[in-house]
Amino acid sequence: MKQRQFFVYMLASQKNGTLYIGVTSDLVQRVWQHKNDLVEGFIKKYAVHDLVWFESRLTAMTAITREKQIKKWNRSWKIELIDVENPDWNDLFGGISV
Repeated sequence: MKQRQFFVYMLASQKNGTLYIGVTSDLVQRVWQHKNDLVEGFIKKYAVHDLVWFESRLTAMTAITREKQIKKWNRSWKIELIDVENPDWNDLFGGISV
């Protein structure tokens, strides 16, 4: 039986552009929803569609805690987190298999 995972993720409008941080238990579905503007609000308004960073957590609580932690960071720390893992800010959506 596959253990359920939870994900903290960041989307960007472009390199060094507008950022969005979220949490989900189904990364592929959630990012697909964002890319297709199926959710009204910030993502749709600012065209924040590229998955530029994500990490998995074992529980919903640890994922939510991490999301809240990153949301409190200043912008330069968030950008550095992306740059370390994805320096070209490539859209990671096509390559995820979780």
